[in-house]
Amino acid sequence: MSRSSLRTAVTTAVGVAGTAVGALAAHDLTQKRHTILRIYPVIGHLRYLLEGLRPELQQYFIERNWDGRPFDRDIRSIVYQRAKGIHGEQAFGTERDVNAAGYEYLVHSIHPAPQPESVPRVRIGGPECARPYSMALLNVSAMSFGALSANAVRALNQGAREGGFAQDTGEGSLTPYHEEMGGDLIWELGTGYFGARTADGRLDEDIFRDKSTKDQVKCISVKLSQGAKPGIGGVLPAAKVSAEIADIRGVPQGEKCVSPASHAMFDTPVGLIEFLARLRELSGGKPVGVKLCVGSKVEVLSLCKAMLEVGTAPDFIIVDGSEGGTGAAPLEFEDHMGMPLTQGLMTMHNALVGVGLRDRVRLGASGKVAAGNDIVKRIIQGADFTNSARAMMMAIGCIQAQRCHTGRCPTGVTTQDPYRQRGLVVEDKAVRVTQYQQGTVAEAVKLMAAMGVSDPSELRPWMLRRNLSQTANASYAELYEWLEPDQLLTDPPEDWAAAWTAASADSFRTHH
Repeated sequence: MSRSSLRTAVTTAVGVAGTAVGALAAHDLTQKRHTILRIYPVIGHLRYLLEGLRPELQQYFIERNWDGRPFDRDIRSIVYQRAKGIHGEQAFGTERDVNAAGYEYLVHSIHPAPQPESVPRVRIGGPECARPYSMALLNVSAMSFGALSANAVRALNQGAREGGFAQDTGEGSLTPYHEEMGGDLIWELGTGYFGARTADGRLDEDIFRDKSTKDQVKCISVKLSQGAKPGIGGVLPAAKVSAEIADIRGVPQGEKCVSPASHAMFDTPVGLIEFLARLRELSGGKPVGVKLCVGSKVEVLSLCKAMLEVGTAPDFIIVDGSEGGTGAAPLEFEDHMGMPLTQGLMTMHNALVGVGLRDRVRLGASGKVAAGNDIVKRIIQGADFTNSARAMMMAIGCIQAQRCHTGRCPTGVTTQDPYRQRGLVVEDKAVRVTQYQQGTVAEAVKLMAAMGVSDPSELRPWMLRRNLSQTANASYAELYEWLEPDQLLTDPPEDWAAAWTAASADSFRTHH
């Protein structure tokens, strides 16, 4: 190209660019939506560009290994490495301030116990249960198809099948993608009764019977509330309500799918317990339980009184902490509503002990469970098993982009976009789910052995300690009150007496 031709090309390009910039400036000056652009045309767009890049800049270049949210880099690295079959050791020691107030640690033994030959499991099923289930210590927590992509559901279920653990369907219904791979399922029924719903939003018992008696369905979980958004129904943004999801759930396509806040099938604690008994009957005697974020001690005790009055109880209760995840929820609910898992789990555990029902009701814990120490900690606090959602998502490729609600998940985990979904290869990610779960449970078993116990039932509250300050710490046995069997029935302690009196089996509305 000659110099004159090059000069002409450059002049033309500059002219086109100048025209484009002028047009953009004119648009910015006349538009009425953005004050920044009206005052600072053209260059004001830099602000929006940087704002869009902020999450990535924060995560990859600014945050330290131990202080990111919701999951810090250390935890994310553990999940990714374990999913890939890498052990995930770290050199040079901890980066955490082990003397800081709030730091918690497990108490090891000078004489560790031998590790058990087989990984411990938990039998789920009370005396009325004809088909009990052997639950793993770590399972896939509730995530619906719709919130997750089809390939994500497939990968999680195939991983669960190969690893011998269970996948909770979430409240979005039992779908073909859950059934395709043959892994064990916990079918969750939310307030919308999706997948077994009548035209007026109640439970269709015939449809429920047909689906719940499938061999792949091992348990039924009735969702009362979710930790990240207690008190409101589940939300599936309009962008993610495809024709397929609308058909599966029985809702309009392209409209935001919001479950009711409350169940239509019961409105009292007694009604709930009777509803659970009916579901157990319809399912052929399979374990039936509830999932909830704990609100008040009074409501927990109302449920316990209803169990005593009706003469039956849930086979399991899954306690979801307010730190739990969600695909979409108002920030006010995520940040300021609900009881954290530690308090909620211990409240439920102690209430069941206090009314003499703990032996027949198994407790699950859900809320930022990601590593082996999380499993051990929750068992000490009263759980029998744990569930994980976001760590399982990371095992199949989630990078914590926090775009789950937009339909533009960059890794194909939480989107219905076919192009984005194709990046998630089911066969590869299923192996990672299995490896992550098995590696994490193995680490939990190693931790227990280092603490001198060979079985989770031997863990005790004194084995978990918390720093109260730089110079003082105490065990969970000292920090919290632990009830004795039947204590609420005979002599309620001072901290429980008022709530026990206020609780009623006939109403959720008792004030305290």
